[in-house]
Amino acid sequence: MEELFNLTYKDEVEVLKDEDDFEILGDEKYLNHQDMEARLYWAFCRPNGSCPEQISDIDPLVSIMAFNHSKLSALKRFQLIHKDVIEKESLRVKIRNRTRMLFRSLVDNDFKELNEVLDLVPVFIEVAIDQLKNGRKWNDINADEIEATKFIKKAQEYLDDDFFDALFFKLKDVEEFDSGELKDFLNEIIPKKEKIDKRILEYYQKKIAFWCENSDIHILQKKGIEKLSHKLS
Repeated sequence: MEELFNLTYKDEVEVLKDEDDFEILGDEKYLNHQDMEARLYWAFCRPNGSCPEQISDIDPLVSIMAFNHSKLSALKRFQLIHKDVIEKESLRVKIRNRTRMLFRSLVDNDFKELNEVLDLVPVFIEVAIDQLKNGRKWNDINADEIEATKFIKKAQEYLDDDFFDALFFKLKDVEEFDSGELKDFLNEIIPKKEKIDKRILEYYQKKIAFWCENSDIHILQKKGIEKLSHKLS
């Protein structure tokens, strides 16, 4: 391999691609290379995405490249990224597109990891809110009510009707429940109500009232559900 040292790093990597253990050889050669340019290029072209060591590189530019080309979770990436990338806007802008995609995925989940990430990097709260309001919905995972409450507290400066419309859309659609599912839901959420924002509880009460008005179940069953719903207050 000595003959490769006179080639550019790009050419070196191209030659390594012919090896069966390409990634292993690349890691051995470039992960701790003294030249930042070598580490930077390897962070760009590592076959299975950049590894944790690359995201935590001592050079912010290598860290940025690795962050953008990693397959790790959002939380893990933000735990590893060079602190200067978060603290300096001139560097932070270089992860803008990837950050937007990561927060799209975080908002599309139950909000647990979303809150954990925002605890680490609160500077991205506006990105999170933008993705909540405007991001494309990819799946049907509902936000956990307690985690949604934590998110509301983090977003205090940005609360408006559009925010709550988008947030409520992430909650469980109780109108689709049958009577048994609705009772189970209420029995599950009532013991947790002290940890849940009152606006979420009021939203559920309104939806349940609408459900009762339009249901053809027996009046006594309706009364039972209404009684449970009142316990959310």
